[in-house]
Amino acid sequence: MAKYELKTRVTDTEVRDFVAAIENDTRRADADQLLEIYARVTGMAPRMWGPSIIGYGSYAYETKSGCAGEMCRAGFSPRKANLVLYMMGGYSDPGVQKRQDALRAKLGKHKTGASCLYLNKLADIDKAVLEEMVALDLGWMDERYPR
Repeated sequence: MAKYELKTRVTDTEVRDFVAAIENDTRRADADQLLEIYARVTGMAPRMWGPSIIGYGSYAYETKSGCAGEMCRAGFSPRKANLVLYMMGGYSDPGVQKRQDALRAKLGKHKTGASCLYLNKLADIDKAVLEEMVALDLGWMDERYPR
């Protein structure tokens, strides 16, 4: 099997430079607020993962097929269409998923994908609920992949 090289890995890009370059004023302000939320919840400094993911911490993983890699423990991406928050615990663990579902019911306007939470803007949601969701997901990551 050929070795697959991941495109999403830590870069030297400064997070503040990346956020400052976001053209949409609302998206840039929301990214600043998410930086504060993630810093408070994770206690970690942000780093750029690939060209557009702001990630916190890292963990090493190996898939059932034998592929291995490293990814951020928690993170988000202020993309043009949506804010994308990566939530692995709710995707991977039925118990966490049930708790995340209960929180999502109180969150406000959002969409979900496999391990992603999509938000149009932070003004559409309850940020305290979002903070609980990030903390729950990070707790699962810490249990599954101890630091």
